Amino acid sequence: MTESAFQTVSLSTSRDVKKVRRTDDGGPFPIPGLVADFLHMRVKEGSKIGNLLRFATARMQAEGKDKHGRTPKQVVFTGSDRGLTKTITCVEILKRKVEGLHQVSKLYYKTVNEVLDGSQDSAPGRTVQRTVPAICILLSKDPLNPQEPGYQPPQSISVPTPSTWICKTSLRPPQCPMLPKKLCTEK
Repeated sequence: MTESAFQTVSLSTSRDVKKVRRTDDGGPFPIPGLVADFLHMRVKEGSKIGNLLRFATARMQAEGKDKHGRTPKQVVFTGSDRGLTKTITCVEILKRKVEGLHQVSKLYYKTVNEVLDGSQDSAPGRTVQRTVPAICILLSKDPLNPQEPGYQPPQSISVPTPSTWICKTSLRPPQCPMLPKKLCTEK
């Protein structure tokens, strides 16, 4: 990083400089083999999780068809910087709402340009280039390559059995032989 860029970044934390606009490089997705009609969900810091999930769930289920009358088989969630955790949250909730989704996750870095507007005595429109962490997560109804790094198979819904129940009393009842005595809490 050059010295002038470092000085500009340090100015962005002061009170007299504010971020006016942010653009990113918009490069290609780091996931190979995307279908042509996938759904792209851009998750930002200010995005509302409920709005994103309502839209994605409706489109991935039979309710939301595109202009050609098709439901998408793949959805890609992308997020960067302070939107990373919100992106992961959306994906995990959608995987529980729509069963049988295969997942491929890729972490990468992308370049963003921020235009800063300084105080009256500084130069207006100063641009700072930053490298920020980003994530791209593909959810697919169709099977994906399990050898692809970042692949996760669909989650299976497990039905509780007597050996997996958590007991409610401090004594170990006969239906919970696998749990240690201190973990049992059932009467």
